[in-house]
Amino acid sequence: MNSKTQKRVKLLSAAIGASALVAAGAVGVVIANEQAGTASDPEIRLGATATTTTPPPSPVTSFAVPVVTATTPAGFR
Repeated sequence: MNSKTQKRVKLLSAAIGASALVAAGAVGVVIANEQAGTASDPEIRLGATATTTTPPPSPVTSFAVPVVTATTPAGFR
């Protein structure tokens, strides 16, 4: 390849790469906007998000007991 052809190929490659970056950015913006969503009904955005319950009067487990027990090996206290 001669020098002029190489310059054209490099310029064309740069243009294709820049176009791909712009396209990827545009796709990213579109996807981000779809995920954010826009609700036209205010009830959807302002609805209750927390529920309250009364806690039990005492903890469910007051004292933990191990299920498995082991014997001390000889030589240990």
